[in-house]
Amino acid sequence: MEEKVFAITESLTGEEIKGVRNRLKLTQKEFADLVNVSVKTVERWETGNRPVVGPVVALAKVLMDYPQFSEQYRIPEKTYPMRLWYMCGSQICSVIDVDEQRKMVKVFNFIRHDQYRAFGRVEMPTFEEYEDFLESRCFPRSRDKMKLMLRELELPFYDPLLIVEKTGGRMAEDNFWIRIER
Repeated sequence: MEEKVFAITESLTGEEIKGVRNRLKLTQKEFADLVNVSVKTVERWETGNRPVVGPVVALAKVLMDYPQFSEQYRIPEKTYPMRLWYMCGSQICSVIDVDEQRKMVKVFNFIRHDQYRAFGRVEMPTFEEYEDFLESRCFPRSRDKMKLMLRELELPFYDPLLIVEKTGGRMAEDNFWIRIER
Protein backbone atom coordinates (compact mmCIF):
# COMPACT_ATOMS: atom_id res chain seq x y z
CA MET A 1 0.00 0.00 0.00
CA GLU A 2 1.26 3.44 -0.96
CA GLU A 3 1.64 5.96 1.89
CA LYS A 4 -0.68 8.95 1.80
CA VAL A 5 0.86 12.39 1.62
CA PHE A 6 -2.19 14.23 3.01
CA ALA A 7 -4.46 13.30 5.91
CA ILE A 8 -7.66 13.60 3.89
CA THR A 9 -9.99 10.71 3.16
CA GLU A 10 -10.60 9.74 -0.44
CA SER A 11 -14.37 9.87 -0.15
CA LEU A 12 -17.26 10.94 2.04
CA THR A 13 -20.72 9.53 2.59
CA GLY A 14 -23.88 11.47 1.85
CA GLU A 15 -24.47 11.74 5.61
CA GLU A 16 -21.02 13.30 6.06
CA ILE A 17 -21.73 15.86 3.32
CA LYS A 18 -25.06 16.67 4.95
CA GLY A 19 -23.29 16.97 8.30
CA VAL A 20 -20.83 19.51 6.89
CA ARG A 21 -23.68 21.49 5.36
CA ASN A 22 -25.69 21.43 8.58
CA ARG A 23 -22.66 22.44 10.66
CA LEU A 24 -22.25 25.47 8.41
CA LYS A 25 -26.01 26.18 8.73
CA LEU A 26 -26.41 26.33 4.95
CA THR A 27 -29.31 25.31 2.75
CA GLN A 28 -28.60 22.91 -0.09
CA LYS A 29 -28.66 25.88 -2.48
CA GLU A 30 -26.18 27.87 -0.38
CA PHE A 31 -23.87 24.85 -0.02
CA ALA A 32 -24.08 24.23 -3.77
CA ASP A 33 -23.10 27.86 -4.39
CA LEU A 34 -20.21 27.58 -1.92
CA VAL A 35 -18.71 24.44 -3.47
CA ASN A 36 -19.60 25.52 -7.02
CA VAL A 37 -21.93 22.67 -7.99
CA SER A 38 -25.64 22.40 -8.77
CA VAL A 39 -28.31 21.88 -6.13
CA LYS A 40 -29.12 18.56 -7.83
CA THR A 41 -25.53 17.43 -7.22
CA VAL A 42 -25.82 18.22 -3.50
CA GLU A 43 -29.17 16.39 -3.37
CA ARG A 44 -27.62 13.37 -5.11
CA TRP A 45 -24.65 13.39 -2.70
CA GLU A 46 -26.88 13.56 0.37
CA THR A 47 -29.42 10.93 -0.68
CA GLY A 48 -27.27 8.59 -2.73
CA ASN A 49 -25.59 5.38 -1.64
CA ARG A 50 -22.40 5.98 -3.63
CA PRO A 51 -19.34 7.56 -1.99
CA VAL A 52 -18.72 11.23 -2.77
CA VAL A 53 -15.29 11.74 -4.36
CA GLY A 54 -13.33 14.55 -5.95
CA PRO A 55 -12.20 18.01 -4.84
CA VAL A 56 -15.28 18.49 -2.64
CA VAL A 57 -13.82 15.90 -0.21
CA ALA A 58 -10.78 18.11 0.52
CA LEU A 59 -12.97 21.22 0.63
CA ALA A 60 -15.35 19.52 3.09
CA LYS A 61 -12.38 18.72 5.35
CA VAL A 62 -11.32 22.39 5.29
CA LEU A 63 -14.90 23.53 5.95
CA MET A 64 -15.22 21.19 8.93
CA ASP A 65 -11.99 22.51 10.44
CA TYR A 66 -12.61 26.16 9.51
CA PRO A 67 -16.38 26.77 9.34
CA GLN A 68 -15.81 30.54 9.36
CA PHE A 69 -14.51 30.15 5.79
CA SER A 70 -18.06 30.08 4.41
CA GLU A 71 -18.98 33.32 6.21
CA GLN A 72 -15.81 35.04 5.03
CA TYR A 73 -16.92 34.58 1.41
CA ARG A 74 -20.66 35.14 1.80
CA ILE A 75 -21.92 38.12 -0.21
CA PRO A 76 -23.73 40.38 2.28
CA GLU A 77 -27.19 41.85 1.77
CA LYS A 78 -27.14 45.08 -0.22
CA THR A 79 -27.06 47.97 2.27
CA TYR A 80 -27.32 50.97 -0.07
CA PRO A 81 -29.24 51.64 -3.33
CA MET A 82 -26.31 50.96 -5.68
CA ARG A 83 -23.85 48.05 -5.70
CA LEU A 84 -20.62 47.84 -7.69
CA TRP A 85 -18.93 44.49 -8.25
CA TYR A 86 -15.19 45.04 -8.68
CA MET A 87 -13.83 42.05 -10.56
CA CYS A 88 -10.53 40.71 -11.84
CA GLY A 89 -11.44 38.34 -14.63
CA SER A 90 -14.14 36.15 -13.07
CA GLN A 91 -12.90 36.67 -9.47
CA ILE A 92 -14.97 38.91 -7.18
CA CYS A 93 -12.44 41.21 -5.53
CA SER A 94 -14.64 43.80 -3.79
CA VAL A 95 -18.32 44.60 -3.49
CA ILE A 96 -19.03 48.29 -2.99
CA ASP A 97 -22.40 49.53 -1.75
CA VAL A 98 -23.06 53.22 -2.40
CA ASP A 99 -25.69 55.71 -1.31
CA GLU A 100 -25.05 58.72 -3.56
CA GLN A 101 -27.74 60.85 -1.90
CA ARG A 102 -26.23 60.53 1.57
CA LYS A 103 -22.66 60.18 0.22
CA MET A 104 -22.03 56.89 2.01
CA VAL A 105 -19.88 53.94 0.93
CA LYS A 106 -19.40 50.46 2.35
CA VAL A 107 -16.90 47.99 0.92
CA PHE A 108 -16.63 44.21 1.34
CA ASN A 109 -13.37 42.63 0.21
CA PHE A 110 -13.17 39.00 -0.87
CA ILE A 111 -9.50 38.80 -1.66
CA ARG A 112 -6.47 39.20 0.60
CA HIS A 113 -4.05 40.97 -1.75
CA ASP A 114 -4.36 44.75 -1.45
CA GLN A 115 -3.49 45.29 -5.12
CA TYR A 116 -6.68 43.43 -6.10
CA ARG A 117 -8.97 45.33 -3.72
CA ALA A 118 -10.92 48.33 -4.95
CA PHE A 119 -9.46 50.60 -2.26
CA GLY A 120 -6.22 48.76 -1.50
CA ARG A 121 -5.63 48.70 2.26
CA VAL A 122 -8.47 51.12 3.01
CA GLU A 123 -11.29 49.16 4.69
CA MET A 124 -13.68 52.08 5.21
CA PRO A 125 -13.37 54.45 2.24
CA THR A 126 -14.84 57.93 2.23
CA PHE A 127 -17.20 59.08 -0.50
CA GLU A 128 -14.33 61.13 -1.95
CA GLU A 129 -12.13 58.01 -2.12
CA TYR A 130 -15.01 56.24 -3.90
CA GLU A 131 -15.21 59.08 -6.44
CA ASP A 132 -11.43 58.91 -6.95
CA PHE A 133 -11.70 55.14 -7.45
CA LEU A 134 -14.38 55.59 -10.12
CA GLU A 135 -12.32 58.19 -11.91
CA SER A 136 -9.28 55.88 -11.81
CA ARG A 137 -11.32 53.41 -13.91
CA CYS A 138 -11.96 56.04 -16.63
CA PHE A 139 -9.90 57.89 -19.17
CA PRO A 140 -8.45 61.08 -17.62
CA ARG A 141 -10.48 64.30 -17.62
CA SER A 142 -7.56 66.03 -19.33
CA ARG A 143 -7.32 63.50 -22.17
CA ASP A 144 -6.76 64.92 -25.62
CA LYS A 145 -9.93 64.56 -27.74
CA MET A 146 -12.06 63.85 -24.66
CA LYS A 147 -15.15 65.30 -26.37
CA LEU A 148 -14.79 62.78 -29.18
CA MET A 149 -14.55 59.92 -26.67
CA LEU A 150 -17.64 61.18 -24.82
CA ARG A 151 -19.55 61.44 -28.10
CA GLU A 152 -18.51 57.87 -28.95
CA LEU A 153 -19.88 56.73 -25.57
CA GLU A 154 -23.02 58.83 -26.20
CA LEU A 155 -22.44 60.84 -23.03
CA PRO A 156 -23.14 64.59 -22.83
CA PHE A 157 -20.42 65.34 -20.24
CA TYR A 158 -17.61 63.77 -18.23
CA ASP A 159 -19.13 61.72 -15.38
CA PRO A 160 -17.01 58.83 -14.04
CA LEU A 161 -20.04 56.74 -12.98
CA LEU A 162 -21.67 57.08 -16.41
CA ILE A 163 -18.38 56.27 -18.11
CA VAL A 164 -17.91 53.17 -15.94
CA GLU A 165 -21.47 52.09 -16.73
CA LYS A 166 -20.70 52.34 -20.45
CA THR A 167 -17.20 50.83 -20.38
CA GLY A 168 -17.43 48.45 -17.42
CA GLY A 169 -14.49 50.35 -15.97
CA ARG A 170 -12.20 48.34 -18.24
CA MET A 171 -8.73 49.68 -18.84
CA ALA A 172 -6.38 48.50 -21.58
CA GLU A 173 -3.57 47.60 -19.19
CA ASP A 174 -5.38 45.29 -16.73
CA ASN A 175 -8.01 42.59 -16.31
CA PHE A 176 -10.23 44.50 -13.83
CA TRP A 177 -13.80 45.54 -14.55
CA ILE A 178 -16.91 46.77 -12.74
CA ARG A 179 -20.54 45.69 -12.88
CA ILE A 180 -23.07 48.19 -11.54
CA GLU A 181 -26.32 47.11 -9.94
CA ARG A 182 -28.95 49.73 -9.10
